[in-house]
Amino acid sequence: MTVRTLKQTIPALETSDGAGVRIKRSIGQHQSIRLDPFLMLDEFGSDQPQDYIAGFPSHPHRGFETVTYMIEGHMLHEDHLGNRGNLRNGGVQWMTAGRGIVHSEMPQQESGLMRGFQLWLNLPAAEKMKPAGYRDIQPEDIPGFQRDDATIKLIAGELDVAGETLTGAVSGGSTRPLYADIQLDPHGRLALPVAADLNAMVYLYEGDASLGDKESEQPLTRSAANVLAEGDELRLAAGARGARLLLIAGRPIGEPVVQYGPFVMNTREEIEQTLRDYRDGRLTA
Repeated sequence: MTVRTLKQTIPALETSDGAGVRIKRSIGQHQSIRLDPFLMLDEFGSDQPQDYIAGFPSHPHRGFETVTYMIEGHMLHEDHLGNRGNLRNGGVQWMTAGRGIVHSEMPQQESGLMRGFQLWLNLPAAEKMKPAGYRDIQPEDIPGFQRDDATIKLIAGELDVAGETLTGAVSGGSTRPLYADIQLDPHGRLALPVAADLNAMVYLYEGDASLGDKESEQPLTRSAANVLAEGDELRLAAGARGARLLLIAGRPIGEPVVQYGPFVMNTREEIEQTLRDYRDGRLTA
């Protein structure tokens, strides 16, 4: 086994999106800062209503998937396909924009904490124009596993741990996405296989943690995309307060990416066609 080390740290920058929702953006803060196949990773979290109450009114997408993971809070998804889903504590919404979708994500609370993440997962050229889709994943449908000093909530992908294959709520796909929320006990340690052909990052959002063995630990930066070097094993160690972090990995697509706001295609000509389609009402046809 080759242990993955820390290759790059991309601290999240505070910004806003939608109708003024305050977020922290790591991957995707500039179009040159991506980790194939991931286009963007946003962390949101505030107990101040003015930071989230305006939400994300109706807007279009084409060419990729969005994965919204709600740790605390309540948001309503609605789209032009007639899908309607309540995203609550511990739930996930997996939306495939494909050839085109118009949707909204609006808070259903006027006070209290709203906290979670949104990940943008690119689609290869062969799948960018497939039909749009939506999946509402309830917290009880996301498998959870206890391993030594850690609890693993496996949103997507597969993990082989101690001879057992753990399968998430979503599996398969051309980019083989792996998405896990890992909670480590104080001073807890965990070793996980992460396939060598996947690009991977770790996002620490609570506590303190490091990569590697006791002899060569590399501290992880909180609220940052900690991009991992090549290898096939991830080793994590928590500090005295324990830790909570996301492990996100996927098989790179290796194709050109041309993005214009909410549209992600492979060429400028495809973006121009997308803009015409949206203008003429054909985006979702």
